[in-house]
Amino acid sequence: MSELIEAFNTFIQTPIGAIIWLVARIFAIMVPVLLGVAYLIYAERKVLAAMQLRMGPNVVGPFGLFQPFADALKLMGKETIIPSGANRFIFIAAPMLTFFLSLVSWAVIPFSDKLVLANVNVGVLYLFAVSSLAVYGIIMAGWASNSKYAFLGGLRSAAQMVSYEVSIGLVIINVLLLAGSLNLSDIVRGQTSMWYAIPLFPMFIVFFISGLAETNRAPFDLPEGESELVGGFNVEYSSMSFALFFLGEYANMILMSGMTVILFLGGWLAPFNWQCPIEFLEPLWGIFWFTSKICFMLFMFLWVRATLPRYRYDQLMRLGWKVFLPFSLIYVVGVAGYLVSTGNFPKVGV
Repeated sequence: MSELIEAFNTFIQTPIGAIIWLVARIFAIMVPVLLGVAYLIYAERKVLAAMQLRMGPNVVGPFGLFQPFADALKLMGKETIIPSGANRFIFIAAPMLTFFLSLVSWAVIPFSDKLVLANVNVGVLYLFAVSSLAVYGIIMAGWASNSKYAFLGGLRSAAQMVSYEVSIGLVIINVLLLAGSLNLSDIVRGQTSMWYAIPLFPMFIVFFISGLAETNRAPFDLPEGESELVGGFNVEYSSMSFALFFLGEYANMILMSGMTVILFLGGWLAPFNWQCPIEFLEPLWGIFWFTSKICFMLFMFLWVRATLPRYRYDQLMRLGWKVFLPFSLIYVVGVAGYLVSTGNFPKVGV
């Protein structure tokens, strides 16, 4: 066994071996994420059905488990229609950009203590930069469709995402002050004694609500307005181009849940530092807890959708700029003042 491990380590140090190993690790992350997106859609329909006392998908496969694949085949079989007045290149590129950006963020997400594709020291900045770029795909889709409804939906979504990225950035600053590092793995390790959701509980709530707005989820699904904008920025899209927007939205939900878990809920750390009872399952212990926490946060996304009515757009903007922004700023000053007054600075350098 040791000889096989040594031969493998020698192989991945060669140029071809390094490329093959990188591609293999990318697929090892992307395939579970895509399967998670497919079954998140199924889970949403089942959870909403249970809360509304109905069945949900239950025909295609046992318990309706093959419904996501049936939906994918249906969308792939449809014709891609491009409006005659649309900018063809940007119209096609917009959903591809949105879907691509929803996947590349996973490069810096640590699934366990040793399982991360790129353990960069500025992982938080990378995530913030990629999430900021996501708004371009929506603006491109709204403008390239050559439709007033799509354009207004794109502007709505762009204003919403930009507004709540400000509060998300300030919330992350609070976490960075406590962690003393921009590395996501170091942030998780800094929560060994206490998860940051406890001292930063108000910021945890702000981050979760801002995540709902950032991903255009209910009760902030205002780019999509049945009475005035129909489907919003994606109203002119069909077939796989529409499916890419759809998949991108759900992939962003999983990503925002993963960021919430890393920043506030201890990442791969088990509650109360509970150790794995079975020794040979130790490598999977962190992945199990990280995945379980993400599933819990996704359930919260679905629960909110089933429970709360939609906000008006002026209420959405007022919440972001007049409530979350000043509150987050005050909390940043309070956390920084506490650290300076007590001298209780984090041990890890930025």
